[in-house]
Amino acid sequence: MTVIAPGRHGQPRGFVPLALGVPAVLGLAVLVVPLTALVGRVDGATLWGDITSPTAVSALGLSLVTGALATLVCIVLGIPLALWIARSGPRLAGVLRAVVTVPLVLPPMVGGVALLFLLGRNGWLGQWLAVVGVRLPFTTAAVVIAQTFVALPFLVLAVEGALRATGTGYEQAAAALGAGRWRILWRITLPLAAPGLIAGTVLCFARAIGEFGATALFAGNAPGVTQTMPLAIYTAFNGAGVSQGTAVALSLLLLVTALAVLLAVRAWRPGATR
Repeated sequence: MTVIAPGRHGQPRGFVPLALGVPAVLGLAVLVVPLTALVGRVDGATLWGDITSPTAVSALGLSLVTGALATLVCIVLGIPLALWIARSGPRLAGVLRAVVTVPLVLPPMVGGVALLFLLGRNGWLGQWLAVVGVRLPFTTAAVVIAQTFVALPFLVLAVEGALRATGTGYEQAAAALGAGRWRILWRITLPLAAPGLIAGTVLCFARAIGEFGATALFAGNAPGVTQTMPLAIYTAFNGAGVSQGTAVALSLLLLVTALAVLLAVRAWRPGATR
């Protein structure tokens, strides 16, 4: 008789060949060792000065402000889109989900080119905006638009997954008791999907502040106007703008932000270990 040893929380551990431990450790090393090297290059004596330098503070502040605005736009647009996908039939939902996923698999530079062709001076919409004196490329607004383009799928897919997991049983029961559509949305649908909404919002914000490619092409790299943290890091390692010490410090700051995002997502994930 085969006995399956229970795990720490009573879950069976299953059967994994011990030989797979070697490639598993190597795979973990591929992810961890480069980050360890980054942390090792941090100069503790100048870390605070690097982070608080005028250029670094400007890039950090711009990243946080534009990232927050992009996240707000993603919430306003993404929740209705997620609801539409989750409550559509299988075929339509599959098509919509595929369209939403495209920015995740496209190189960010392609997104920047697409935004230029749409909103640039000679773009489909840009030429009409120019008539009324509105210019979007290479402005702070362009940073928000680029961040929204790359971050929106994270929120939509997270919320849509949560909505599908909760089903429509409670909504149907509330409707049978006379509740209207808006009351059901605010009192039933969104509270049940709250873990997915919060996780998606956090991931969306993290992706927004880490955006580089689309921002560089569509918004440019002007200090104080469009130079976010990733662009400041890139500029430093190309010998201009801030020092490499500041670039390493900002890289560490982005790493800490990513870890905080992962911890926040874990804390709000349904069934997470406390």
